[in-house]
Amino acid sequence: MNFASDNWAGAAPAVMSALTRHNSGYAPAYGTDQLTDSINQKFNDIFEREVAVFFVATGTAANALSLAAYSKPGGAIFCHRDSHINIDECNCPEFMTSGNKLVGIPGDEGKIAPETLNEAMSAFPDGVVHHGQVASVSISQASECGTVYSLDEIAAIKEIANSRSVPLHMDGARLANALVTLDCTPAEMTWKSGVDVLSFGATKNGCWCAEAAVFFDADAAMNFEYFRKRGGHLFSKSRFVAAQFDGYFENDNWLATARHANDAATRLAHGIRAAGGRTAWAVEANELFPILRRHQFDTLQSAGAKIYEWPAKDLSPEHAPAKDEVCFRMVTSFATQREDVEAFLNTLAGTL
Repeated sequence: MNFASDNWAGAAPAVMSALTRHNSGYAPAYGTDQLTDSINQKFNDIFEREVAVFFVATGTAANALSLAAYSKPGGAIFCHRDSHINIDECNCPEFMTSGNKLVGIPGDEGKIAPETLNEAMSAFPDGVVHHGQVASVSISQASECGTVYSLDEIAAIKEIANSRSVPLHMDGARLANALVTLDCTPAEMTWKSGVDVLSFGATKNGCWCAEAAVFFDADAAMNFEYFRKRGGHLFSKSRFVAAQFDGYFENDNWLATARHANDAATRLAHGIRAAGGRTAWAVEANELFPILRRHQFDTLQSAGAKIYEWPAKDLSPEHAPAKDEVCFRMVTSFATQREDVEAFLNTLAGTL
């Protein structure tokens, strides 16, 4: 019953098979091999246009370096207050952008509202040197609450970004999970909705160590290779990142693994609600945040469930945890087994 994190899962079989398949022989280094070229073309096919793709090792690097490409002196980067770049990346975006400031914005369900973004940006008027400059906007898809921006919501955020002539960055650590939820194309969820640069996450969805910065704006990508090299993320044996993406994309494995994880999260949510519990936010990807009695949580942990408490922010008083309740996070993955879901729900049923 391991629901601690999708980072705890290993690599998907298709990814491991691809790594083995591409391990023999010699190949040019630093991304000049044929396999990397073919994966770059695969990204073009997936996004229905030519894109600039840069492999990096971590989601933090993809986020921070992507934002660095748009940094400004005195720059301000607008994001959700609880976003990964604001809470969980050890000030890496500020470091890589040479001191650009992250401006965290509150928002229900882990998402930024256009009107709130517009108000926050108004504190940084153009041409007033004392306040700095609006540099970029970043959204997480899926959000830290496990919710998903609709295409209309992304477009509305982009409209506000356009009003200040700044780019929209998408942190896609769980991109595939959001994609299968929306049942749209990658192009529709990104550049067709206004995204300028994407942190393409694959590690949480079955890769071993494969992330990428994907630019839909060719001009902004021109100097990115220097940001990546300076940041220490230019792989010498780049073919092994390409190999992971080869297995990831083959036969749409990346969508199948995400769909499996989402389905497991949905089954858990239904079972929890049937047992009288609730979730803090809608379950729209592979994360869920149940609210149960404290004794139920303790019993589940004692039975071996890998879960941990989570702050339930911005909930209405009638929905927030009571004194004898606890909110906790659960994350499913490609490796989640039906037996794990059933064991969890059976244990929960025994606490009623």
